[in-house]
Amino acid sequence: MIRPVLIPREKPLPGGAFLVSIVSILAALLATLLLLYVSGVPPFKAMNEIVMGTFGDWYSLSEVIVKTTPLLICGLAVSLAFTMNIWNIGAEGQLYLGAIGASWVALAFPGLPAWVMIPAMMIGGMLGGLLWALGPALLKAKIQVNEIITTLMLNYVAVHLVEFMVFGPWKDPTSFGFPMTPVFSPAAELPALGTTRVHLGLVIGLALVVLVFFLFKKSRLGFTMRAIGANRSASRLSGMPVSKTIIISLCLSGAVAGLAGMAEVAGIQHRLQPGISPGYGYTAIIVAWLARLNPWAMVVVSFLFGALLVGGELLQITMKVSAHLAMLIQGLVLFFVLAGDFVGRFRVRWIKEEE
Repeated sequence: MIRPVLIPREKPLPGGAFLVSIVSILAALLATLLLLYVSGVPPFKAMNEIVMGTFGDWYSLSEVIVKTTPLLICGLAVSLAFTMNIWNIGAEGQLYLGAIGASWVALAFPGLPAWVMIPAMMIGGMLGGLLWALGPALLKAKIQVNEIITTLMLNYVAVHLVEFMVFGPWKDPTSFGFPMTPVFSPAAELPALGTTRVHLGLVIGLALVVLVFFLFKKSRLGFTMRAIGANRSASRLSGMPVSKTIIISLCLSGAVAGLAGMAEVAGIQHRLQPGISPGYGYTAIIVAWLARLNPWAMVVVSFLFGALLVGGELLQITMKVSAHLAMLIQGLVLFFVLAGDFVGRFRVRWIKEEE
């Protein structure tokens, strides 16, 4: 009888991480083309529509950048936890709580000047995301409750909390029954680039790239996070504050995700309403992994996924393709990334056993 046995590779495959990312994207696109063909949609025509509809003119490109902004910020957020092998799956909920925190500032203090309002909304957004991550952080650090479950479940609570606010205490009496808050004052709107929807949130995201890079590479906290992520037991034995660092990393992750929520309500919506995120917090998990938790690579990966989201919406209009096409491609990319990681870490040896 012959059976397969998995053996860890002594040396990683040449160009492993970069090669896996490229092959994963190409394999996902190839699988998507095949699915489009089977569905009766001309695959190359569809891809041409995506390319021309996302990069064909300045407006289309600006819409890609609009989608890139929350993906980049949320990708950086989850990377702060993933570096420690802490799995924050709650960036979506933390984004929603950040939106609530920022909206509270805008609605409670409409008379503030812009130079006070915008920083105050940023602080409100960060506090909202931080508080939403604090519970799972304490449960993980103190009694080892699985953070995947707690952060994921809180996403649904956050979405319904926004709905409660816009259907209830914050509902605009002039909205003809639609669930939304009153429009924010002009001082609560992030400045936009010309006539496009590209806003200051992009600058916030790029600034966070620099800050996260220096945190990981140049700070004592970053070194501690990487060491604990590499070997938690050895770090605890060497005297590192493991529990404290778990709480800090998850709270930082939540605070940064909250900034994405602030950027959406202040830069795009200009009010709080349901469905402010089409799943940015979930897509950010794929962004972070495909970028290998590298802040600079996340800029490129976020841009590509922003183009994917815009292209998926375009195909829905022009070729009547399901709106879930972009999500399908994202899932395929994640599948091939995980498969590539597996191949890079293990090799298969066939062993013949005596019967």
